[in-house]
Amino acid sequence: MIKHSMALKANQHGTWLVVNRGRIWLNAERSLPNGAFDDLALSAEPEQICWLGKLAGHDAYLLINHDHIADETQWVSPRELLAEGEEIFQLAARAVQVALFLQTHRFCGQCGSAMHLVHWELAMLCSKCGHRCYPRIAPCVLVGIIKDDKVLLARSNRHRPGFFSILAGFVESAETLEQAAVREVKEEVGVDICNLRYVGSQPWPFPHSLMTGFIADYAGGDIVCQPQEIEEAHWFSLDALPEVPPLETLSGQIIHQLQQIAGK
Repeated sequence: MIKHSMALKANQHGTWLVVNRGRIWLNAERSLPNGAFDDLALSAEPEQICWLGKLAGHDAYLLINHDHIADETQWVSPRELLAEGEEIFQLAARAVQVALFLQTHRFCGQCGSAMHLVHWELAMLCSKCGHRCYPRIAPCVLVGIIKDDKVLLARSNRHRPGFFSILAGFVESAETLEQAAVREVKEEVGVDICNLRYVGSQPWPFPHSLMTGFIADYAGGDIVCQPQEIEEAHWFSLDALPEVPPLETLSGQIIHQLQQIAGK
């Protein structure tokens, strides 16, 4: 939980997650900047700064900045930091999601007055009407479906040719995670599943998703791809997979677990 918002101090020390339009700023060494705020040499004062947590023993701060930063710096998405370890990725994902929350809740949805970040919890409060908003979390299900020694993988219209992953979809209102998994699979590829087993979860900045992973058994039906959503879907042998998400992702972990179950 964010403990407090704070006034910006030139000598404030910490690890800085500078966010601009969903991207993270890396310094010339391609790492998160660490040190005093003055050392960042920003061209303008940031709109907001708040404490995110700890990274390698240092306080980590979100800093929202809309201005151009020197050419030697680099901007990356949180996904590009997956290889740096789970701790860095999760903090980067948190920074991007909190930045989006702060930027999209500057004004009250009830009366239109300006809102401010409260100092004891992560919430935006309207001082005029008292309306309080918390960050939106959008739960999403991932389903690895197994049939004998094969896994059902699909390629959406957002993926490049040759790249496949397990099926995914957002949970709808008043729906359980299990119901969402069954519905999404049926809608996207026309297949029925059974024997759902929970695997784990992973926060994902898409832009504020919580991925929940399942393994399921094939129960029947032929593959019929949902128009405008799924470009192609096939049963792949677990010992002859196409290009799939890396192990740092929950999708990749589920595929790897299916391979272990099948002894591949």
